[in-house]
Amino acid sequence: MTGWMDRAACQDVDPELFFPVGSGELADEQAAAARAVCDRCRVRLECLAFAQRIQPSDGVWGGLTVDERQAARPEVADRPRLRAADRRPVRRPLRSR
Repeated sequence: MTGWMDRAACQDVDPELFFPVGSGELADEQAAAARAVCDRCRVRLECLAFAQRIQPSDGVWGGLTVDERQAARPEVADRPRLRAADRRPVRRPLRSR
């Protein structure tokens, strides 16, 4: 496991809390409860950076939902979301110096 994960506040919390199902009031309440755990986490920024790197298709990571993470990354906000199983490596052109 990644070192910061061992220090995360969510280690003693049911993982289901961080993956609200559906939408609506119940899902919003569950996401708010997950955010409360993240708010007291000392490795929240590491978690958020990890999520921005791996781009999971669901869940609350670093205190942000998928939609919030997408909004925080305007360069990918218009890209369609893919499930982890559908992801393919993206080849980017080399930049000239």
